[in-house]
Amino acid sequence: MSVAPVPTSPCAGCQSGTSFDLAFTMAFQPIVALEAQKAWGYEALVRGPDGQSAPSILAQVTSETLYTFDQACRVRAIELAGSLFPDRETRLSINFLPNAVYEPQACIRTSLAAARRVGFGTDQLMFELTENEQVRDTQHLTNIVREYRRMG
Repeated sequence: MSVAPVPTSPCAGCQSGTSFDLAFTMAFQPIVALEAQKAWGYEALVRGPDGQSAPSILAQVTSETLYTFDQACRVRAIELAGSLFPDRETRLSINFLPNAVYEPQACIRTSLAAARRVGFGTDQLMFELTENEQVRDTQHLTNIVREYRRMG
């Protein structure tokens, strides 16, 4: 019986801490409770270091860097939110590319570790599916949502 070679995990860069070489930052769009007239959370949106648009940054992401980029965006958003929003009430909405989540448990682990490192409560995190990506595998998406809910 022959055994197929084990495929290289697209998460290898995420798990090893490989950095993403493209310079980027995040902008934070307020999510406002109209009745209270108060921002209760912020959506993290990728931007260039000099305010370049999200499309200009995303255009530089290749299929080879997609996994690492998605993970780097999550970590950067959480790190910045930890310093900008030190209270325990503010929520952070983080967009993610469902097709970039290879293994849900492994992919969220780095995000949760970043939150703990900067003192941002994991209960303050909301993960939002990007609206501009076609989901290729709905069962995988269901597994992602189930695992993220299970982990809090």
